[in-house]
Amino acid sequence: MSGGVEPETPPGSSGGGSTPVGGKPPLHHLTSIRHCASSARIAAATADFDLDSGTLGLISPTDIRPGFLPVFRSGSCANIGTKSYMEDEHVCVDNLIEHLGMRTPVIPAPGAFYGVFDGHGGTDAACFVRKNILRFIIEDGHFPGSIEKAIRSAFVKADHAIADSHSLDRNSGTTALTALIFGRTLLVANAGDCRAVLGKRGRAVELSRDHKPSCRSEKIRIENLGGTVFDGYLNGQLSVARAIGDWHMKGSKGSISPLTAEPEFQEVRLTEEDEFLIIGCDGLWDVMTSQCAVTMVRKELMAHNDPEKCSQELVQEALQRNSCDNLTVVVVCFSSDPPPQIEVPRFRVRRSISMEGLHMLKGALDSNA
Repeated sequence: MSGGVEPETPPGSSGGGSTPVGGKPPLHHLTSIRHCASSARIAAATADFDLDSGTLGLISPTDIRPGFLPVFRSGSCANIGTKSYMEDEHVCVDNLIEHLGMRTPVIPAPGAFYGVFDGHGGTDAACFVRKNILRFIIEDGHFPGSIEKAIRSAFVKADHAIADSHSLDRNSGTTALTALIFGRTLLVANAGDCRAVLGKRGRAVELSRDHKPSCRSEKIRIENLGGTVFDGYLNGQLSVARAIGDWHMKGSKGSISPLTAEPEFQEVRLTEEDEFLIIGCDGLWDVMTSQCAVTMVRKELMAHNDPEKCSQELVQEALQRNSCDNLTVVVVCFSSDPPPQIEVPRFRVRRSISMEGLHMLKGALDSNA
């Protein structure tokens, strides 16, 4: 197993990707690719877990359709892109118990954890969050009784730790998106403009909302807290409405600020139709739609069934589309088998719409239902 979480808080840091606002010089200049090897199938698990209402409870195997249990295997790719240095960070953990070395019932099995962190204004914040966010979640007093509260608390704790640190640049910042999975329950937490997209039998289902200052709900929240949005930037300075760090914009701890580190949550119950998850920084989504990414990953999985290659292919496609940012992509598969062929019923009237177009239309109809 591999993954970026370390048990101790680092005395210093480097790492994480958006628009630099000034910060420490980079510690690395080369393209970085990290891949998490597939974990073994955890078919021996005897129970699933429920995160309804933020609580975790055992579900009897008789409540689950026999034969279905997600298998977590992931691949990742990070590329410096056209930037002068790399500010993105990410973490992939396909087996939480194995990764943390814990043999206690504190960690339900099977469990997995993934995250992407897009730094700006220096590398300190993204690197610190990547190394510590999982530990903050596990050690929180709400875990595992209320997973959502534990994650929310961990985001805020990381934010405050940067403010209190004497070794980190408190003016550096990072967006953060994490995906925590127990059994069939997937919980996505997002603060910023990274994005999580679920591939559901070829259809893209977005599991996060981009926190741009120009987003209507974020703009209202910002203005209600005394901030302004100028030309798409929070207070004319930052292109995201939520971030960890950036204490030059937040003021003192405890003060009210339009820039918040609190995440938004989306929870889903995985089914056989849910084939894979894509999480990526905005360098990908600036040049590619969610449906395009899902269509591409599904096609490639059917060809070679390798999530690492899929992440690399998404990054290369974004570069060919002239993405101007660091690029980080994680692809998580929920089965050891490749996606099945989708059978499209024949119509008497000839169609002139692509498969991707059909999925986009179905998604629009579903959202209006």
